[in-house]
Amino acid sequence: MKNNSKILVIAMAVMIVIGGWGVYANHRTVRNSILQAEPALVHRAGYANTGQFTPPDFEKAAESSVASVVHIKTVTQYAKASGGRQQQNPFGDFFGNDDLFRRFFGEIGPAVKPETRASGSGVVISSDGYIVTNNHVVNGATEISVTMPDRKSYKAKVIGTDANTDLALIRIDAKNLPVMPVGNSDDVHLGEWVLAIGYPLNLDVTVTQGIISAKSRSIGINQEGQAPVESFLQTDAAVNPGNSGGALVNTDGELIGINSAIASPTGAYAGYAYAIPSNLMKKVIGDIMKYGSVQRGYLGISMAPENLDDAKKKELGINDDIRGVWVMETDPTGAAAAAGIKKGDAITRVDGKTIDNNSQLSEQIATHKPGDRVAITFTRNKEEKTVNVVLKNKLGTFASQKEAMLESLGAAFTTVKKTDAAKLGIPGGVQVSAIKDGVISDQTTMKPGFVITKVNDAPVKSVDELRAAIARQDNSFMIEGIYPGSDQVYYYGINDFRK
Repeated sequence: MKNNSKILVIAMAVMIVIGGWGVYANHRTVRNSILQAEPALVHRAGYANTGQFTPPDFEKAAESSVASVVHIKTVTQYAKASGGRQQQNPFGDFFGNDDLFRRFFGEIGPAVKPETRASGSGVVISSDGYIVTNNHVVNGATEISVTMPDRKSYKAKVIGTDANTDLALIRIDAKNLPVMPVGNSDDVHLGEWVLAIGYPLNLDVTVTQGIISAKSRSIGINQEGQAPVESFLQTDAAVNPGNSGGALVNTDGELIGINSAIASPTGAYAGYAYAIPSNLMKKVIGDIMKYGSVQRGYLGISMAPENLDDAKKKELGINDDIRGVWVMETDPTGAAAAAGIKKGDAITRVDGKTIDNNSQLSEQIATHKPGDRVAITFTRNKEEKTVNVVLKNKLGTFASQKEAMLESLGAAFTTVKKTDAAKLGIPGGVQVSAIKDGVISDQTTMKPGFVITKVNDAPVKSVDELRAAIARQDNSFMIEGIYPGSDQVYYYGINDFRK
């Protein structure tokens, strides 16, 4: 009888626990893998140290993940998008001139004009309909539809995009969607098994397997943003056109990357694919969900290219024995300069994390917002220092960038002397002494001898002021001035300047 009583007590306790979970489950809030912390995993599948080789378990990871990967189809009406002008398919050149590296957003059928239909992938990150994908999947689309693995289809709208990281957030009107947990991409190791999940070649959901073959890879494919961030996870898992925006998953079924590009001379799978790390994605998409746009903090430095010749290395004082990122220039008003970082310093750590290359530094800074305080460790004259840097909300403009912008106009400029300006009846200006190939000759009918007096209503009285004024402009601006001997004021419009 006592044994029966014990059994009854234990049974009642189990029922209470199960019943309590049922009540909780019915009243829990919407699950969101971006804005909510994921529960810690007890172990990593396939990595248990048992003394014997344990094959990785792809089956569980695949089964738990495919339900959260969706098929995205888009329609782009070029007549609507470009005011009736014919326009090249924005995915045709894959955002680069190097045919080796390509986006893989799959077109459905020929690129007919004025309409193009295309196909990509996305990952559900919130049970109430939020889906992450690539910016290049939805950029310019006039219609977006999402098909779930259970064949249910929904119309989608764009919530926000970030060209700098090639990420986008879209939403469908649905509830109780299966959400993919987000893993920590900083914990990913070379040789780790991964799965690529998406809708390649307009097929149904497809899973392929491979390993992480490199980290923090920059391939120069993103030319859309003003401050592109490329720090890809490289994998040999097979991906093809249509996989864009799909999931790169570890053996625990956690999202560790958003597939974005492939290395291929043909546009189809040829061995290497590139995914945006989940930690970077989580920051960018989290900002879009909370603020409507990305809150990006900037360090305010220009990084030395990693392929400099010996003469340039000697000029900058670069020592190949030191692994890090060498500072080529600093914005005088930027965060790094305010903290005492100078040209020729080698940044080796950010918040204690080792920095070996430019991609790693870009990724680490991109995960912070303006006002964040980060610890930057750098080497100067073989002495290591650590300073706290408060990131700012502006990219910064450097002397070399200002000069390059002025040169892109395609003209020679001279400052008008004060005596000559007085004769012209102007307080000062910059004369266009010669015109060659460049923006001015391509977009305007400006002639040599023209005197620039304003750029977008900002007065310019010297070449230095013109250089600074041009550097402040966005894609479109107006150049105002006169021709000597004429009282008429002329205006020349410049468009697509930063593209």
